[in-house]
Amino acid sequence: MYAIVGLGNPGKKYEQTRHNLGFIAVDLIGEKLGVKINKSAHKALIGEARVRGEKVLLVKPQTFMNLSGESVRSVLDYYDIDPERLIVIYDDFDIALGEIRIRKKGSAGSHNGMRSIIYLLRDENFPRIRIGIGAETQIPLMNYVLGGFTKEEKGPLEKAVTRAAQAALTIVEEGVDRAMNEYNGKD
Repeated sequence: MYAIVGLGNPGKKYEQTRHNLGFIAVDLIGEKLGVKINKSAHKALIGEARVRGEKVLLVKPQTFMNLSGESVRSVLDYYDIDPERLIVIYDDFDIALGEIRIRKKGSAGSHNGMRSIIYLLRDENFPRIRIGIGAETQIPLMNYVLGGFTKEEKGPLEKAVTRAAQAALTIVEEGVDRAMNEYNGKD
C-alpha cells in the first residue's frame, strides 16, 4: 500500500494558492483515477484507489501546513504503511517556477510542512515531489506562498502540477528512479 500525500492548507481561503499545489496535485490524481477524496479520518481527507492492483491512499491533511506531520503519522500508523511507501507532493520556493524535483529522501529544507512530517516520523527516507514556485524577493515569504497565482504563473504551474501527479503514479507503478529520470526538471 502507498500513501500519496499532498500538502496544503484547508479552507476556501487557501484553495488556489501556491502553498496548496500539493492538494491540487492529489485532486488531479483523484480525478484521473475516478476517486473522491472526501473521507474524513486521521485529521485528513482521504480517498482510496487501486493502481495496477496496488492500494493507494490519496491524502490531504487538514491540520494546516505546519502540523502536517500529525495527520501523516496517524495515516501511516493506522494503515501500517512503511515510510518508503509514502510520497509527499508540495510547493518549494527554492526551485524555479514550473520545475519539479523528485528525490528518494532528504531533509525538509525550508518547508515547514515537511519539517513537521520528518520530525514526527523520525524518518526522512521517503520520496517527495517538489513543485517549484520560484522565489519572489519583493513580497514577504508568507504572503508569497499564501498568495494566488498570477496570470503568468498559471500555465507553468498547471503543467508542473500535471507532471507531479503523473510522477507520483509512476513511482507507484515503476519506482522512484524511473520517475526521477522521466520527470525531474521542466517539461
